[in-house]
Amino acid sequence: MVQPAFHADAVRLAVFLGLFVLLALAEHLRPRRPLTVSKTARWRVNLGIVALDTLVARLLLPIAPIALAAWLHGQGWGLFNALSFSGPPAVLAGILLLDLTIYAQHRLFHRTPVLWRIHRMHHTDLDLDVSSGTRFHPVEIVLSFGIKLVAVAIFGIAPQAVLLFEILLNACAMFNHANLELPQALDRWLRLVIVTPDMHRVHHSVIVRETDSNFGFNVPWWDRLFGTYRAQPRDGHLGMTIGLKEWRSQQDLGLWPLLRLPFITKIPVKS
Repeated sequence: MVQPAFHADAVRLAVFLGLFVLLALAEHLRPRRPLTVSKTARWRVNLGIVALDTLVARLLLPIAPIALAAWLHGQGWGLFNALSFSGPPAVLAGILLLDLTIYAQHRLFHRTPVLWRIHRMHHTDLDLDVSSGTRFHPVEIVLSFGIKLVAVAIFGIAPQAVLLFEILLNACAMFNHANLELPQALDRWLRLVIVTPDMHRVHHSVIVRETDSNFGFNVPWWDRLFGTYRAQPRDGHLGMTIGLKEWRSQQDLGLWPLLRLPFITKIPVKS
């Protein structure tokens, strides 16, 4: 069980580093919006959060979803195994089920006050770029791991599907947070099958009704199906304000203040 997880981690790390560098270069060459705060300061915080999240995952979450999926598959547990549902169709179904699970999790984190206190750290970024896709509180990482483990156990999702989903989730999170300008015609076509930067940027608007839209990370279909899709921000992509209106001071956006954010009451909980 350790060996597949080890190889999966190596693959995920290689994809993460390669795509991070590629998107960072692309958004430097074709930025969608001018930055409003120091990129160096933001990257120092965001990459520090990545390092901390990785450490927490290693120490507190020894059973990775991929390893659990491999073990369950060998035991014949889960709905897919009970129905003898396997092969490429099962892999595709597993990826879509995990994606729907993350969509539902994202909506839950916005609607439940105690979970919003944890998730709001992700929304405090005053600019969006490729590094924003990694800005999640360690507590949220732990909870998300648990939710994925439950989904894998219930459905008996194949380890190949879990690995592909994890790679897609990391890749799409970096892509749709990127400060990358795409031709409008290309964006219109792409957002039929994948969440684009312009689509996801609406979700980071300071306007609450826009924050509570476009919850998808990988595919846009769940937002369209469940009525949470919003095509454009009210003030346009160049005029919109990103972040939370109550949390805009640079002195409060360092690594330690952000880690304390779920446990303080300075900001009213979003209803």
